[in-house]
Amino acid sequence: MGRRMISSKVVDTDNFLDMPSTSQNLYFHLLMHADDDGFLGNPKTITRSIGAHQDDLTLLVEKGYLFVFEDGAIAIKDWFIHNYIPKDRYHETVYKEDKKKLEVTETQQYRLVTRSPIVQDTDSKQDDSDMDTKSEHDVNSLDTSCIQDDNNVYTEDKLSKDNNNKLSSSENVDPEPKQKSQKIPYEKIIDYLNRKTDSHYRPTSKATRRLIKARYNEGFTDIDFKTVIDKKCAEWLQDGNMVQYLRPETLFGTKFEAYLNQPDTGPIPRRNFGNKPVRRSTNWDKIQQQQSQTVPQMTQEERNAIFREYGR
Repeated sequence: MGRRMISSKVVDTDNFLDMPSTSQNLYFHLLMHADDDGFLGNPKTITRSIGAHQDDLTLLVEKGYLFVFEDGAIAIKDWFIHNYIPKDRYHETVYKEDKKKLEVTETQQYRLVTRSPIVQDTDSKQDDSDMDTKSEHDVNSLDTSCIQDDNNVYTEDKLSKDNNNKLSSSENVDPEPKQKSQKIPYEKIIDYLNRKTDSHYRPTSKATRRLIKARYNEGFTDIDFKTVIDKKCAEWLQDGNMVQYLRPETLFGTKFEAYLNQPDTGPIPRRNFGNKPVRRSTNWDKIQQQQSQTVPQMTQEERNAIFREYGR
């Protein structure tokens, strides 16, 4: 691994600069450690070594800066925009099987190899001469084992499918979810998040709407979204280190179900305490009220008797 370059065409965009500084820093470190094809196999180790959080790595995947493979390796999407490796110095990546699942676009970006759609005409047969004009590349592309739309998020869950199974085009289309016909309350959910966190997220953001729609397609409801927002606000809102993660990318991402099912922590500040338990502050008003109820009250006659005896 030699010298690495960083292109301002990638890191000076609003999409990149909108991410937390920890996510940006992690991207630079991954860029420095990648091989000559932009692959590396220890992203979690690098994340821990620089003090970044797992959510930073997840955010880079959700934002489309990284591709993640089922063997744990990752590829940097804009690698060839950043770097050009001369042939006399180039060493091919060891993740050759993962590399076969990607192709380089005209804009020098990685993208997943896609399959051309097959359309059959039931009224007429295709002319044999048309079949002869197909290039060998087009024919071989029909057997590609990795099929994905460029606009979809590339996650570990999707890569966990068996890539060796060759499915027909109809089998690659997921059944239409029941929630698809249901109107998704994007504005209602984002407005609730903004009010709870005093933020200004837009319900029209494509990335935010994609995350909310993905959770709705999994069967979650607007009540579930409010529950997750309430729980994480109670846990992170007073924490200077974690309050930055009260955002749609984190709350509505792949850990949504885990956040939904975690026990209520209550409004206990967790700043700088790590995993140590935090003791609640003493409610002195409540203690005083309890003591006043347990102390016996004297009658007027008892008070007069005390004054007569000691007041002389």
